[in-house]
Amino acid sequence: MIARVETRRSRTAGPILLERSDRGPHAYLLAMEPELDDYTRRSRALDLTGIAWDEIPRHPLPAEAARCLRYMQDIESHTIMYLKDLLSTRAVDDPEVATFLACWFYEETHHGRALARFLAAAGHPVPARARSRAPLAVRAAGVATAAIAWAWPDFVAVHMTWGAINELTTLTGYRRLAQLAAHPILTELLSRIVRDESRHFQFYFRQAEARLSGPRAARVARWLVDRFWAPVGAGVQPAAETRALAKYLLAGPEGLAAARRIDTTIRRLPGFAGVQLVEAWLARELGSPGADGPRGTGRRPQVARRVRADELSGLGALGGS
Repeated sequence: MIARVETRRSRTAGPILLERSDRGPHAYLLAMEPELDDYTRRSRALDLTGIAWDEIPRHPLPAEAARCLRYMQDIESHTIMYLKDLLSTRAVDDPEVATFLACWFYEETHHGRALARFLAAAGHPVPARARSRAPLAVRAAGVATAAIAWAWPDFVAVHMTWGAINELTTLTGYRRLAQLAAHPILTELLSRIVRDESRHFQFYFRQAEARLSGPRAARVARWLVDRFWAPVGAGVQPAAETRALAKYLLAGPEGLAAARRIDTTIRRLPGFAGVQLVEAWLARELGSPGADGPRGTGRRPQVARRVRADELSGLGALGGS
């Protein structure tokens, strides 16, 4: 039975209505229909009107930027596999989350198609990839994610948190790539993708902020993130590719500042004060100055290797993402 209803204001948006069950703070039910309705009304395939595809070869594309784009295109196109695993979790029992995931999958698919088209026009065609042939570790992680989702009623809280971290990382990466590549057509294309990714992040963050209000949910989510988070695409792409992307996009003062902004934003979530994410990963992997943790060792962090904006692949180690 619902004991009381309270309204509070999100740090990032308007009011979020919370219905608190008398069974404890883990049983929050969110009422965010107006925001979700607005999101679904705006959801559509990426608008490519006016993109000067024929002009792409006339502007130089740095080799490092092309490498990053291949990575990003592959991860955007891998969305169908992340969705497949999520469909076996209790996330789909939440009408708001299920509706969002349908829109998210549609939009991310078109991001992958647009990036593939750009790469082909730039002289870097993307080969077809057999995504059904996932490594054993990746398949096991999906099974473990489903098991934890079944066992833990607040699974959606950590899913939303994971998604917020990775969507923010993704849109930050796109912005940095546009700055570094300085390719006018790519800059325009990425600005359109970033608008979609920003809306994805906004949904995830608001949901996470509300669902982490229960202390137990916040503690468990923080424990999982601390131990199993890794950057977007880790495990789907080889570790060397993840490091190369991070070195290009997040090295140097401006890159490190971008990484710190990601961490600072996520620390606003309940229970996530002081969380060490991108900056600490950079310190472990690249020896970036100014980050906590061992530096310059080249040692992999003790986190799982299959993570993207909406996949709790790191949980494989708990049952096992």
